[in-house]
Amino acid sequence: MTMIRLWDAFYEAKQENKSVRDDLYRWNSYLEKDFGRKMPQDITTTDIDRLRHRLTKKGLAPATVKQGIVLLKRIINYGMKRGLCPAIDPSRLHFQMPKINNQKTEDLTLKQIECLLKAIEDSPNRQVANLMLMALYTGMRRGELFRLRWENLDFENGFIHLVEPKGGIDQKIPLNSSARQLLENHERTGSPFVFPGRNGGKRTDCKKALITIKKMAGLPEDFRPLHGLRHVYASMLASSGKVDLYTLQKLLTHKDSKMTQRYAHLRDDTLQRAGTVAGDIFKSIERGMISNEEVIDKK
Repeated sequence: MTMIRLWDAFYEAKQENKSVRDDLYRWNSYLEKDFGRKMPQDITTTDIDRLRHRLTKKGLAPATVKQGIVLLKRIINYGMKRGLCPAIDPSRLHFQMPKINNQKTEDLTLKQIECLLKAIEDSPNRQVANLMLMALYTGMRRGELFRLRWENLDFENGFIHLVEPKGGIDQKIPLNSSARQLLENHERTGSPFVFPGRNGGKRTDCKKALITIKKMAGLPEDFRPLHGLRHVYASMLASSGKVDLYTLQKLLTHKDSKMTQRYAHLRDDTLQRAGTVAGDIFKSIERGMISNEEVIDKK
């Protein structure tokens, strides 16, 4: 099989995967031209290096470049596992991935949050405005908000059921008072979806409305309105000192605590307050106003 025939078999087998559309785009945009006519066993490490350099030269982010290389590897592995192509010695073919720094967290100052809330209040698009508030109040992901149905809301017991979230296993998160009040006053359009799209179906995008509200609030250009609000939600909880890392992990429905670590940073003002406390203690010691025993008691 050539790679293009192997891709066709791979694509047909993966139709139930949520990421299959992304895979199709990557194949068409990054892989088909250079690899489509090649036999899998003829691909070399040099070919993969050229792919990495070409995509990087186009200005694509390291994570995007990695996704293209990973897709190539997945297609070849699929072919080998199903006997569609000869087994390839892993020592002969090396998939070197670009280094990725994906630890960026997006946060807003209290002033920026105030401006955002004012812009949301003034927005005529109440569906998207309330969708943004839900992201801020609950930390829900974009896809989870788009898929949210009224039947997923348990007002009696105070939970939101997340169906088919990232990771695949259904989860539930608390329905806090702010989210509850918002949903109780949210317009019901007759659609099963809380934030429906066109003709009452599942929403697929709201980019234009999000950008409008972001500009009204004067937020930074690189702030992502929905994913960024998930960061803000997590950061506020982490810096409150009232939510431990394990609980935060459960609220964000992360499988791995390492992912939660990126959100569990403290705000600058929290760090400054902590530094001020330490400074005050040492100044008091220097002035003889506090004893070592009292320092220990304060701890």
